[in-house]
Amino acid sequence: MLPKRMLGNTGMEVTQLGYGTMGLRGPKTWGVRVVDEADAEVFLNLVLDSGINFIDTAPDYGIAEERIGRYLSDRRSEFYLATKCGCVFTQHGDHLEIDHEWDTDVIRRNIDTSLARLQTDYIDLLQFHGGDAQTLQSTGLIRLLEEYRDQGVIRHLGISSKLPNLEGLIDLKVFETFQIPYSCLTPEHGPAIARAAATGAGIIIRGGIAHGGPDAEIKREPLNDLWTAANLDALKPDEMTRAELVLRYTLSNPHCDTTIVGTCNKDHLKANLAAAKAGPLPDTLVQAISQQVASVLST
Repeated sequence: MLPKRMLGNTGMEVTQLGYGTMGLRGPKTWGVRVVDEADAEVFLNLVLDSGINFIDTAPDYGIAEERIGRYLSDRRSEFYLATKCGCVFTQHGDHLEIDHEWDTDVIRRNIDTSLARLQTDYIDLLQFHGGDAQTLQSTGLIRLLEEYRDQGVIRHLGISSKLPNLEGLIDLKVFETFQIPYSCLTPEHGPAIARAAATGAGIIIRGGIAHGGPDAEIKREPLNDLWTAANLDALKPDEMTRAELVLRYTLSNPHCDTTIVGTCNKDHLKANLAAAKAGPLPDTLVQAISQQVASVLST
C-alpha cells in the first residue's frame, strides 16, 4: 500500500505519490515525447491500478484533461482530481502557445472547459496557475473561486506558485493547498513550504524527483552540476538509484503531503512506487545531503 496523508485541512487523504499529467499533453504541443491514445489509456489506468489516488493536470497541458476524462471518467470515485485556472492557450500549427491571464472570463472559461473535458461535474481541487496576491485579490478572482466552491463546482481552492509571489499568497490565508517546487537539488523553497504548512494548508510538491535526477533522459546541466559538486554519489547507498535518493529525500520533508511525479514510462512508474513505499530517508542521510548541497549553493 502506498503511504497516505491528509492534504492539509481539506479532508482529502491522498497518496504521497501523486501523478502529474503534463506528459500526456499529446502531439503539437512542445517537447519531443509523444504518447499515443492507446498508451495514454493503458498508462492512466495503470496509475490508478497501482494505488495512486491524486492526479494533477491543467487546461494548458495539451489534451491531458481530455484523456483523463476519456479514460478515467468511469473510475471518477477512485481518485482526487486537481486542475488549474488562469490558463490561456492557442494552437499555432505544430505547437501550443501558453500564457496566464488573471481575468474573470478566462477563469470561467477554464472551469467550463475543464469540466467538459474531464467529463465530471465537480473538481476536487482548483488551483490558480500562478499569479500574485495583489492581482488575484484586486480582480475579485479569489472571491469568484470561493463562489464556485460554495456552489460545489469545486471542492477546494489552491494555488501553484513559487518565490517571490509565494510569501504574499501565504499571507492571504485563503488557500487550502499550495503546489510548490522542491527537491534536494532545488531546496530554496523549503522555508516557504514550512510557513505555508503552518497555516494548515496542504502541501503538494512538484519537481520532487528533480526531472529524474542526473540519470534522466533529458539532461538538465545545472541540476547535474549541483549533484556532482555536492558529491551526492558518495552519500548514495549502493543499492539505491539516484532517482530514488532524490524522490525519497522529497518524501522526507515533514510537510510533504504528496509529490506529483509525471512519467509515461512503466518502469519509471514502478521504480517511483517502490521508492514511495520505502518511505523517507534516514534523518542522518537527509541532513548530510542538505549540508553538502547547502555548502555548494553558498559559495
